[in-house]
Amino acid sequence: MTLTGELLIGQRAVTGTQAAIEAVNPATDEKLEPAYAGGSKADVEQACALAWEAFDSYRETSLEARAIFLETIADEIEAIGDDLIERAMAETGLPQARLTGERGRTCGQLRLFAKVVRAGEWLDVRIDPAQPERQPMPRVDLRQRHIALGPVAVFGASNFPLAFSVAGGDTASALAAGCPVIVKAHSAHPGTSELVGRAVQKAVKSCNLPEGVFSLLFGSGREIGQALVLDPRIKAAGFTGSRSGGTALWKLAQGRPEPIPFYAEMSSINPVFLLPSALGTRGEEIAWGFIASLNMGAGQFCTSPGLVIAEKGPALDSFIQTARDALQESASQTMLTSGIFEAYQQGISKLTQHGQVQEIARGKTGDTPNQCQAGLFMTKAADFLADETLQEEVFGSSSLIIECANASEVAQVAEHLEGQLTATLQMEDADVDVARQLLPILERKAGRIMVNGWPTGVEVGHAMVHGGPFPATSDSRTTSVGTAAVYRFLRPVCYQDLPAALLPEALKDNNPLGLSRLYDGQREAVR
Repeated sequence: MTLTGELLIGQRAVTGTQAAIEAVNPATDEKLEPAYAGGSKADVEQACALAWEAFDSYRETSLEARAIFLETIADEIEAIGDDLIERAMAETGLPQARLTGERGRTCGQLRLFAKVVRAGEWLDVRIDPAQPERQPMPRVDLRQRHIALGPVAVFGASNFPLAFSVAGGDTASALAAGCPVIVKAHSAHPGTSELVGRAVQKAVKSCNLPEGVFSLLFGSGREIGQALVLDPRIKAAGFTGSRSGGTALWKLAQGRPEPIPFYAEMSSINPVFLLPSALGTRGEEIAWGFIASLNMGAGQFCTSPGLVIAEKGPALDSFIQTARDALQESASQTMLTSGIFEAYQQGISKLTQHGQVQEIARGKTGDTPNQCQAGLFMTKAADFLADETLQEEVFGSSSLIIECANASEVAQVAEHLEGQLTATLQMEDADVDVARQLLPILERKAGRIMVNGWPTGVEVGHAMVHGGPFPATSDSRTTSVGTAAVYRFLRPVCYQDLPAALLPEALKDNNPLGLSRLYDGQREAVR
């Protein structure tokens, strides 16, 4: 497929008029063709107008039609073939195997949401039939379903050019809910974004949907993103990126005359607690697993283990020695962009120069541009508790070990943490009492709590929570991964005493959609 460098507004391809984005191969610092001229406020206006025009029609598509649309997007992405992987490799420096797997995840979650749409449970249908004879007052007929919020703005992520980008989780869940989507592509991988965007555009056409169901915009500055969030026709937004960028857009969303939900995934250091028995019996094994997780993808995961917390003693000393040896043998890896690499270097420099932080080890250096040299550091709990800057995320393969005097200090550190996407307990049966004391704290701090695993690797399923208290996300009540993500883009509507001719299909007495419904407080059998 030939790349054109154009915006995709509905079914049209439009040449931008603003400053151009040029993709750069981070492994070589070479610019890639074509240039992507940025969109203007007029382009945002046109995309939002089309999305609003499409909204009422698209949100009432049949469950089967919407499910087929999601599956068709997946089919069209796969039909791009090797061109997609090759372009994504050139724009991100990520290896073929990683991107092939990410394409599989992207298409898999689209097909998973298609199953969710067909099942219809997300409609959460509730019917309280009229009781005209009830005393002392009759009961009116009340029926409730969920409907889509409206057009959604999605911001592509830098670290997942497929799974968290143009047709990633935010887009898939919004489309599943019945919301048209306008994507602001990430500037690091515009070619990858165009390829996927054209696949979505093609699926819209082949499924005979209104063209405003999907648009893709490019922009080198803040203008496009801000204009999207501020447009009154946009009713929600999904964002994965930096804390500063997410917070700025969230404030815009809340400052509108009509504030809207802004679902931002931003910053997390994902603490790992090494409990005493586990550390004493399998500290070496844990150390190898920790370094493997830390090095995965050059640490450019929102769930990278950036903090390790344990009680001091010979077992911790042994863990540190094993981790040091493993890290020193770690090869450098290309980071996604020169900007991300520079931010990583600045974060490492702050730790290195911190008077109360000890450098444990660094990985191998590289001889090509933008190479992440992994870093492991250590500080005492008292010093960590005294300096808020030590909680700042260093996006890349970097982690800080917190040496605690005792279990009480471990709990104090846990209580001091900001909101997190994940928290991990490495434990044995003998550690249950210690874990029981930590668990209520971690439930308040994190969206996902795991035992004897590693936070990198987020399963796309029904029970997954990829969210957490601020600053991990802007709204701890939601998830951006898993089928529950669809609820971010829905709201309930109650219908009182509507005649049968006006009732939506989901609310009709004969249940023509065969849904699982709550009828007069009792769960109906699915027909």
